[in-house]
Amino acid sequence: MIKCEKSLSQIKDAVKNMYLKPVEVVLNLGRNKTVKFFATVNGVYPALFTVSPTDKSFRVKTSYAYSECLCGNVKLKEVKNP
Repeated sequence: MIKCEKSLSQIKDAVKNMYLKPVEVVLNLGRNKTVKFFATVNGVYPALFTVSPTDKSFRVKTSYAYSECLCGNVKLKEVKNP
């Protein structure tokens, strides 16, 4: 059983504080595969949030649910100096 370190409301507040700031996104794709890219949080909604990658190889804005952060499939870390 996975123990959650944060509650869903704490994750929502953390993402809300990252709005329009540069972040590092780490996606867990399963089977020891991860993708890491830099992006900005563009939209914060009640059920999900959207990020726009700053890297040219990723062109599409993507959306993630807060529950994906809770489970550990998506990790966001604010970047101080982009």
